[in-house]
Amino acid sequence: MFVLIYSGSMGMGQVLGFIQVDQSTVAVKENFGKYDEVLQPGCHFVPWCFGSQIAGHLSMRVQQLDVQCETKTKDNVFVTVVASIQYRALAERASDAFYKLSNTRAQIQAYVFDVIRASVPKLELDSAFEQKNEIAKVVEVELEKAMSHYGFEIVQTLIVDIEPDEHVKRAMNEINAAARLRVAANEKAEAEKILQIKRAEGEAESKYLSGLGIARQRQAIVDGLRDSVLAFSENVPGTSSKDVMDMVLVTQYFDTMKEIGASSKSNSVFIPHGPGAVGDIATQIRDGLLQANSTK
Repeated sequence: MFVLIYSGSMGMGQVLGFIQVDQSTVAVKENFGKYDEVLQPGCHFVPWCFGSQIAGHLSMRVQQLDVQCETKTKDNVFVTVVASIQYRALAERASDAFYKLSNTRAQIQAYVFDVIRASVPKLELDSAFEQKNEIAKVVEVELEKAMSHYGFEIVQTLIVDIEPDEHVKRAMNEINAAARLRVAANEKAEAEKILQIKRAEGEAESKYLSGLGIARQRQAIVDGLRDSVLAFSENVPGTSSKDVMDMVLVTQYFDTMKEIGASSKSNSVFIPHGPGAVGDIATQIRDGLLQANSTK
């Protein structure tokens, strides 16, 4: 009598030769150890009693592999390039993808290392940052050519990061900071220069206007003295211009003395004062005016 024995971990369907292949997955069927066919998602009959078996399953989903590769640039800066590879097995070549490679991820990583270490040393550090897309394109083309022989498709290749050594990053940040400080210093100096120019222009304009005011004030004083001398000579017969000027000078002298005494900011001033002092002052003023006229 024939007795069918099966373990508790096996389902009744497997015992009877029926298997289920999940969605986005294919199963590789062998017959007495030889490749037979690829089973698509669904329910299949695999008569194990006739030597048929499932060698394994292969996912059709897009998978991602992150690769970190250390290399150096043309200007001898060591960097770590992080590449993200998205790939998947081709359904029509599932047998090649299953049998030809024992370790797909290791194979892809080796190709990525080879391409990056051949491309990045041709570029300087700044150029490597600027040409990330070009590096990714080169990696993708080389991977596509290599992996297509094994039944895999490279969906997309990204260079997600280029990370220099920590000391290099610190030096680059210091260089950028120094450049920005230099620009800020130039802008500040230019602003101070403009401020000084405007201040000097303002002072010049102020002095010019002050000079005009003083000149007009002196002109008004001269005109007033002239009118006073003429009016006094006409109203007081027998007086000469000299007498009138002496009287005006005495009046101005006493006004000046009054202002000096009334000012709280004035220091002590010692001047000769007496009946003859006024005459001496008048004589000195007339002599100064005569010398000025003779010089002209």
